[in-house]
Amino acid sequence: MEPIYRTQFTIPVTDCDCFGRLKPSAILGMIQQAATNQCLQLNMGWEDMAKKNMFWAVIRQKVHITRLPSHDQRITVETWPGKTSRVAYPRSAIAYDEEGNELFRAISLWVLMDLTTRTMILPNDSGIVVPGLVRGDELTLPRSLAVKHLSGHASRQVMYSEMDLNCHMNNARYLDWMMDLLPSYFHKEHPIKEFTINYSSEAREAEQIDLHYELNPEGEMMLEATRTQDDPSTNHHRVFAIHANFA
Repeated sequence: MEPIYRTQFTIPVTDCDCFGRLKPSAILGMIQQAATNQCLQLNMGWEDMAKKNMFWAVIRQKVHITRLPSHDQRITVETWPGKTSRVAYPRSAIAYDEEGNELFRAISLWVLMDLTTRTMILPNDSGIVVPGLVRGDELTLPRSLAVKHLSGHASRQVMYSEMDLNCHMNNARYLDWMMDLLPSYFHKEHPIKEFTINYSSEAREAEQIDLHYELNPEGEMMLEATRTQDDPSTNHHRVFAIHANFA
């Protein structure tokens, strides 16, 4: 089977912001859909993994944006799995416009989770082998984000519409939470150029999450999201963290 999976998307209006640009969270949705399509070809889709009492979960993502396309544009996304590490399954993606110009590229770290206990399963213990490819143009692996004292504060509750098949908040919605902390007039003049997300523990329906954030004059933003009580399954106080750079 071809190790690189390619698919096309026509960007709907509903995936664009009020300035007609593709929402950054929609980038995560597209690369997730492309990865899902390839996993289905490998018999590693959601239903296949559920039969093994496992599911895929992303723990880190990094995206570099060259240009945000607009609605009705047709783009091509290619994705491929990297070499499996002791802990995670890396996956890369690149998107192009109709002229072949790069729009964005991404790299994600995926892990397998036990569907019942919600604990991580190491690749060597899972029996799941993903054929990997190294092309040489992959982004460096997303780094761990250190905890910092941040001056801004807000809180938000996980809602029904934000959850996915795994009954936790979908990975794309975390980025929406960060973008919503900044007003539209900022986004108009300062489109996002790159971001890294660390997902530390599941955010579940009705959970109240504290958001600590800060944007410096250079357009660099840090967000640290925590819960008031540790997750009983992982003992994690942190839910997620994001580091982003705006133009």
